[in-house]
Amino acid sequence: MKKWTFRALFAYILFGVMIYIYLFYLAGSGVPDVFRGTSADPTTFMSGKELLLSEEYSKIRNLLFFLSTPYEWLLYFFLLLFGVSRLLERWGGSISHFSIVQTAIYVFSFSFIVFVIQFPFRYLSYYFSSKYGISTQVFSSWMKDGMIDFWVNFVTMLIIVAVLYALMRRFQKRWWLFAWLLSVPFMIFMMFIKPVLIDPLYNDFYPLKDKELEQKILALADEANIPAEHVYEVDMSTKTNAMNAYVTGVGSNSRIVLWDTTLEQLNDEEILFIMAHEMGHYVEKHIYVGIGGYLLLTFIGLWLTAKIMNRTVRIHGDRLKITGVSSISSLPLILLITSILLFAASPLSNWASRYQEMRADRYAIELTVDKKAGVSSFQALTKAGLSQVHPPFLVKIFRYGHPTMLERIQMIEAYPVDHD
Repeated sequence: MKKWTFRALFAYILFGVMIYIYLFYLAGSGVPDVFRGTSADPTTFMSGKELLLSEEYSKIRNLLFFLSTPYEWLLYFFLLLFGVSRLLERWGGSISHFSIVQTAIYVFSFSFIVFVIQFPFRYLSYYFSSKYGISTQVFSSWMKDGMIDFWVNFVTMLIIVAVLYALMRRFQKRWWLFAWLLSVPFMIFMMFIKPVLIDPLYNDFYPLKDKELEQKILALADEANIPAEHVYEVDMSTKTNAMNAYVTGVGSNSRIVLWDTTLEQLNDEEILFIMAHEMGHYVEKHIYVGIGGYLLLTFIGLWLTAKIMNRTVRIHGDRLKITGVSSISSLPLILLITSILLFAASPLSNWASRYQEMRADRYAIELTVDKKAGVSSFQALTKAGLSQVHPPFLVKIFRYGHPTMLERIQMIEAYPVDHD
């Protein structure tokens, strides 16, 4: 145990030092010489102070991301190695003879421990976001959102864990296949209820107040053959200065949503370009492509998880205090394996996402025929979020689900349209 603990901590510290050196000393984020002075060059639309703050904040945010991910792996590993997971399982068994009650006790205790131990990283993210003027949320409101996160995640995890371990006990060799089959309707169900049950727990949603703008957006949707009757506005200015707009939900619960910060900081033409981008996802059926990709990755991921779990429990089960794969004390091992697999697959999934986002940008240009609004909206998004226009390579492939602002602005500038 001491040897494994030392090796794990040493590997984490060594990784932390290496990623710090990479982000703060080796990786460059400056705009290539060929783009200097263009509309993609942040010096043309950001002040010197904004540029400095952008570099500082981006480096800190990227460092927190790369440190928090293996920190999560370390947490799951130690919960197994020191017998905490096994202890929680026994505690649940001592309180009740009913399986669902034992599962609920375990999941709640496990979720609480993870929440507490991961709290420092969440707080640091909130602290620096507030310090650099991105977050406007007071601490009490931030903690309230954290508590909502905890309970939503607890209920969701309880359902998943109860079903998953029931499948493990019933189908010892093919549990991963049945879990994959059930994940499909569960995902669609969550997408359906999220806009009407989960999202309103965090923010107030209401019809767009600017009816003239709403009519412009609906007219754009009609031109794109998108069935839409309302546009929703969400009060985010009490929490952030960043901007966003999105389409969420499926079927009758689908919604077009604009943050009020977007409405305050962009003009109508820029907002219409952003909305045209979101409509591009709908027209090009990216939601169905995303579901297809999810099904493929989940199938491979669950199969690999089952294979790795069986081998790990067979060889190291005693050291990790796991009596069997179907024992609920193996949950940290499942989460550890899936988290590592998701991280390993993130360059591929992020690449696919960036491709779709670029396609949506092109659609927005063709629908609005307003390249100027596209460029200015992306410049405004960069300033509001203190984003890097040209992030380091590792940051891009592991963090960016959207093309870099350099790529997006240059694509708009070079894209041919009939009317500029």
